[in-house]
Amino acid sequence: MAQKNNPSEILEINNRQKLYLRYFTAILIDLTVLNLFDEYWDLVEINSFTISLLTAVILQILLFITIKIEHRIGDFFKSKSGALAKIGHFFSAWAVLFGSKLVILEALNIAFGDEVLFKGPFHGIVAFIVVIIVMLVAEGIVTKITKLLSS
Repeated sequence: MAQKNNPSEILEINNRQKLYLRYFTAILIDLTVLNLFDEYWDLVEINSFTISLLTAVILQILLFITIKIEHRIGDFFKSKSGALAKIGHFFSAWAVLFGSKLVILEALNIAFGDEVLFKGPFHGIVAFIVVIIVMLVAEGIVTKITKLLSS
């Protein structure tokens, strides 16, 4: 006879499960944010739910790569000392984080063409950056709530 789990027991999850849950949750958050912007803001147009889901997946993959690149560059500058290294770290981080948005926007354009459109100032870059910022804020809020619930 199987024993029932006590709900007060702490469930231990391994690192692969944590990674899966992190990206699964992030994709769902991004999907929600994308679809809310599509519905309520004229500067964002996504032709279907499927396209918005694929967009959310691509965004998470490309943001993951961006963060890895930024951390590698950051590690390079952290190994150096002096004001020049700090200035180099700041400007390279800014360049990677901003420049990556242009690359991501172009990747979405290549992948989906007119099925995903960010319109407005600077060929939609402003709208795209607003959407990305809202995604990151939403992910941060969910992470903070999850940590509060675990204590």
